[in-house]
Amino acid sequence: MRLLKITLIAFSCTSMAWAQSPEKALAKVSYSFSHIRDTTNKANPYTENMALLIGKNASVYASYDKLTQGIERKRQIEEQIKNTAPGEPIRINVGKVKPTTAIELYSFFKENKLFTRELIINIYLTEEPLPKISWRITKDTASFSGIACKKATAHFKGRDWIAWFAPELPFQSGPWKLNGLPGLIIQAYDDKKEVQFLFAGFENIKEETAAKPILDPENTVTVSTSALAGNEIKLPADAIRTSIAELNKLKEARAKDPIGFAKAQMTNSGVTISSTSKLAEIASKNALNNPIELPEHN
Repeated sequence: MRLLKITLIAFSCTSMAWAQSPEKALAKVSYSFSHIRDTTNKANPYTENMALLIGKNASVYASYDKLTQGIERKRQIEEQIKNTAPGEPIRINVGKVKPTTAIELYSFFKENKLFTRELIINIYLTEEPLPKISWRITKDTASFSGIACKKATAHFKGRDWIAWFAPELPFQSGPWKLNGLPGLIIQAYDDKKEVQFLFAGFENIKEETAAKPILDPENTVTVSTSALAGNEIKLPADAIRTSIAELNKLKEARAKDPIGFAKAQMTNSGVTISSTSKLAEIASKNALNNPIELPEHN
């Protein structure tokens, strides 16, 4: 616990400069994400609907399921408030929701920066240089929903990747941390197909007002705005800004004592959960033996 306390204190003292201008979003790409997190159970990969919001020089990759769940929670809250008689206490019940990816990735290509918003009980934001990937473009071609694509391959973060990119869509972006091709990455997967980003749609962004967080009258449930809502790519204002080194220390503390870590983080945020089983459930969500990023072997 001493290491954990030191780590939490280090986070509270972190002070860094994070100036980054928002950018107008021009289009959204949808992906069906599949990841075999547990190699002993390959028949049941983790699946989720993801999306990439793209601008001329920036993009954000996040969970589309999180956005749709937030919209549904908003609808449920409004319906329950509407059906509550005057003078009666408002009780909000949004039911169970499917866990979604806790990481959002913000890429700014002119500045060569990658920001990661990560949920580890609390929300943190880190900055690093945008990864440079040595792609090899081949002569192979394919079409996805009428979008003409070329094939490229690369070794990146411990895996051999195959990507299909569209030269007619002049964006440097792609799903996850994949980037740097002369065209939008429409589809990508590793050679073992343990991690797949399959193309599920492309649409232009219409002018619209960014969604605002929804808060019920008794402050019991907040539906936070998704990074995919609205028409701007901008860094979140709800995160604790820190360094990757400090965040890694926090992850090490979580790995050593998942339940103690969850309890300490929640206490630090003013949140209390009395159920040990609930804390065990939170900790178990972090278990996997096949992360997307694999260690390099010499």
